[in-house]
Amino acid sequence: MTGGSSGIGYAIAQRFVNEGYQTIICGRNLNKLNDAADTLGDGCTGIQINLGDLERIPEFVQSIVAKFGGIHILVNNAGINEKKDFVQVSDEDFEHIVRINQSSIFSLSREVVKIMLEREYAGSIINISSMASQYGIPKVIAYTASKSAIEGMTRAMAVELSPSGIRVNCVAPGFIETPMSSKALSNDPDRKTKVLSRTPMARLGKPFEVANAVYFLASEQASFITGEVLKVDGGNSIGF
Repeated sequence: MTGGSSGIGYAIAQRFVNEGYQTIICGRNLNKLNDAADTLGDGCTGIQINLGDLERIPEFVQSIVAKFGGIHILVNNAGINEKKDFVQVSDEDFEHIVRINQSSIFSLSREVVKIMLEREYAGSIINISSMASQYGIPKVIAYTASKSAIEGMTRAMAVELSPSGIRVNCVAPGFIETPMSSKALSNDPDRKTKVLSRTPMARLGKPFEVANAVYFLASEQASFITGEVLKVDGGNSIGF
């Protein structure tokens, strides 16, 4: 699982560990990964990688397989964002976010799928999208583009891979109460009011609620579900 050392990613990792899965979390910050893995216990291991280094991904996947024996579930959770006015976004800004949020997911998924096909696993891949893919949000053009692409990739991957027993789904979280989002909304009361006023459940989501959705889609309880984008947003996307 990518990006599992904090926030939503940590909650997802915690759910899988609690269910008895050997869970591998990866990201750039080794100290954060080790702290998270220590807290989660023996069922979790942190491995450092910069997903922007696409050329390292095949070797990274092979090293996991060599150490742990295989990969049955992949959760593509890592992502970055940058708020800028549209006309201030440089080509380099755009490409950097797309590289982390989209290209790395393609590369990592491709390498993991090779293992799943080779070993004939009934595997599951869960991609994490965003409400930014569902409607327009200003000042996050690159993030929006990358998350919209992830949803399209989810459907294309599902059509191609599901006949081989590999299901591919996506979770699109709404406004979730993490330390980062809580701080941002607290510093922008007008935005927080707008978020809550158009959310029928009138609250922010909890990270464990996203984790529950991810675990469901990865589990046998979702054995006939593939190519789905499941919104976990308290109704925000349908709010008025």
